[in-house]
Order: sequence, then structure tokens, then C-alpha cells
Amino acid sequence: MGSEYLLVSLYVLFFAVAGYAIIFSAFLPLTGISFLDALAQDTHYKYFAILLIPTTAYFVIANWVGWQYYRNS
Repeated sequence: MGSEYLLVSLYVLFFAVAGYAIIFSAFLPLTGISFLDALAQDTHYKYFAILLIPTTAYFVIANWVGWQYYRNS
């Protein structure tokens, strides 16, 4: 039961950091946290770092489904 809370907490943390990096950093001043400030000042790789997670998940799921089709055909 505790692992569900951990997973939801990680999702919330990811979307909070992603929302700040992509949307809110343009309107808010720098925070003083070096990681968040680096994301806010970057103009290219902040999108790469955020979009890498769902893209990787998509390819992992697509490869798994393809492997299941291959094994069961």
C-alpha cells in the first residue's frame, strides 16, 4: 500500500518540476535552487530532459507489445 503513495508522489514531483521548467519559469524569478535555475535558464535541453521520460516509456511499452505479438504468433 505504501508503494502506491510513493508512485503518486513521484508523479506529482515530476509534473511540478516539469511544469515549472516549461511554463512557470518564464513568469517567475529564479528560485535560488541550482537545479531549477539551470532548467529555467536553458532554452533547449529543458524540454529534452522533461520529454525523455514519456518518450522512453512509450518505446518500452511498444517494444513489449511487439515482443508479445512475436511470441504468440
